[in-house]
Amino acid sequence: MFVHLHTHTHYSLLDGLAKIPEMVDFAREQGSPALAITDHGVMYGVIEFYKACKKAEIKPIIGVELYLAPDLAKKDSSEDRLNRHIVLLAKNNQGYKNLIKLVSIAHLEGFYYKPRVDWPTLSKYSDGLIACTACLGGEIPHLLMAGQTEKAEKRILEYNQLFGQGNFYLEIQDHPHLKGQNEMNKTLKELSKKLNIPLVATNDIHYFAKTDNEAQDILLCLQNKKKIEDTDRMNMMDSDYSMRPNKEMVEAFADTPEAIGNTLKIAEMCNVELDLGNVQLPYFQVPENFDELGYLGHLAKEGLKEKYGKSYEEIDQVKKDRLDYEMSVIKKMGWPSYFLIVADFINWAKKNGIVVGPGRGSAAGSFVCYLIGITGLDPLEYDLLFERFLNPERISMPDIDTDFADTRRDEVIRYVEDKYGKDHVSQIITFGTMAARASIRDVGRVLGAAYDYCDKIAKAIPMFTDIERALATV
Repeated sequence: MFVHLHTHTHYSLLDGLAKIPEMVDFAREQGSPALAITDHGVMYGVIEFYKACKKAEIKPIIGVELYLAPDLAKKDSSEDRLNRHIVLLAKNNQGYKNLIKLVSIAHLEGFYYKPRVDWPTLSKYSDGLIACTACLGGEIPHLLMAGQTEKAEKRILEYNQLFGQGNFYLEIQDHPHLKGQNEMNKTLKELSKKLNIPLVATNDIHYFAKTDNEAQDILLCLQNKKKIEDTDRMNMMDSDYSMRPNKEMVEAFADTPEAIGNTLKIAEMCNVELDLGNVQLPYFQVPENFDELGYLGHLAKEGLKEKYGKSYEEIDQVKKDRLDYEMSVIKKMGWPSYFLIVADFINWAKKNGIVVGPGRGSAAGSFVCYLIGITGLDPLEYDLLFERFLNPERISMPDIDTDFADTRRDEVIRYVEDKYGKDHVSQIITFGTMAARASIRDVGRVLGAAYDYCDKIAKAIPMFTDIERALATV
């Protein structure tokens, strides 16, 4: 039995092609009890990966292949760009938290061409982690290829001391056509015996099927701004970086069965459990004599006076019924504090002269949102449905899209940070994928095709249509 512990999904941008669903399905078909994710310097795919593994009933091993720099702060010379790889896997939830910390520091403090950490940073957040020496781009292989065997041995022992015996592994790979790989495997096996450091076998997956190697090569050209015909470029065509079957991996390392066995040993040690879907909202301080629901109702009734000049008792039955209905749903689903929090920072922005959008998406259908100032559109006037926004059948948290003026958005974020604590506020990214038309033009450039020819093909694809659907209409 074998477990893939060194894998790059398509979240390793312009470097990996493997998609998480196909990887997880294949691991399950192979009878693997677990599978790891170790994207280059990022953890973008972790939640999708975790969910997919849990659904397939195999253990998700959360990891990352970090870039290790000589000095986090130095960003001046070409030497500062010489980042070495190290594969880190989370043994437990503390290890998972440390991975998040390391990746965050790598991007926010150490970024220089790549998201980097250094030895002191790694040492500070090493608890709960298993480390592997990675590919030929790793620090240990680099020292050995440079003939610095003594320094490499010293470094191996330092890594072993940092992570603890049984938590640090010398990584061997089956890429015989890759220059230096066979010699590296031989040396690492010798050092394993000499220093009593275990071996582990991996395949450094960058794409799913063997036939994806050409597409991967094109992707690398896009990353490095090269063309296929260029000779002075990175090339992975000589070796197999696909998700190889377990049997094939076992046969490839028949002379070192312990390296295969250690993949299972590592998998058994890794036990990260994520509590997903458990929304924990900040505490919203309400005035005395109110609970959160009561205060939300109070604000909504005040909104009736402001918007229509009439109290709850005086307003027409249609508006009264709509307000009562929405409040009952909000109460049943337990979201009053969410409405209070969002209304608070939106109304703060308005009071401070920051331009706020009128509201978009399904939240515009909420009468309560309108009354407490979250949106600026009366849903009753335009027959907008509240149920599109919130209903008892939809268990997920309601989504309120809010727009602030670009020039002063940071003030709103700072207000929320000051109120709830900076460590309770985070920002998210939107993942952009390569659109069909842009992909055609980019790939055409890499292949050396004429721009006019690629442009003609690209324009033949309807807007907002992917390539597969476009081909199906031909």
